[in-house]
Amino acid sequence: MTILPNLEDKIKVLVESLGFDLYDVLTLKENENQILRICITKNMESKSVSLDDCQEVSLALSPLLDVEMPDFEKYYLEVSSPGIERVLKTLAHYKGAINELIKVKTLQEIAGKKEFKGKLVSVSESVLVLENGVEIPLNAIKKAQTYFEW
Repeated sequence: MTILPNLEDKIKVLVESLGFDLYDVLTLKENENQILRICITKNMESKSVSLDDCQEVSLALSPLLDVEMPDFEKYYLEVSSPGIERVLKTLAHYKGAINELIKVKTLQEIAGKKEFKGKLVSVSESVLVLENGVEIPLNAIKKAQTYFEW
């Protein structure tokens, strides 16, 4: 199941009209079930998303998806927050993770390593900087996510 770009734009507009931000749209298959996962966030002052928030967005999205995806096989809609340990994909994701712990896997070695962990202190259009001074070009990142130390 793939989501067309114009459908993702419509989902974004609807989510924002309800006072949330669209963090990510994922399509995946788990145990033979097709899942459309919509991750939402709130503005920076109140980051936590409640179960009621997810239900509100889910109820609003269902009619849109029924119209926009009539030929798709059966799927399950999940609306959630991206969580404490969330994947970072976009510049906005990285900016939202400043002062948080992140782990990064790179496509090639940087300073003799391909994996880095540390507090993210700044992000520009092309590079992120960890608290230990390591600079990682955004185009060299294979995978990045926040993590929480218990």
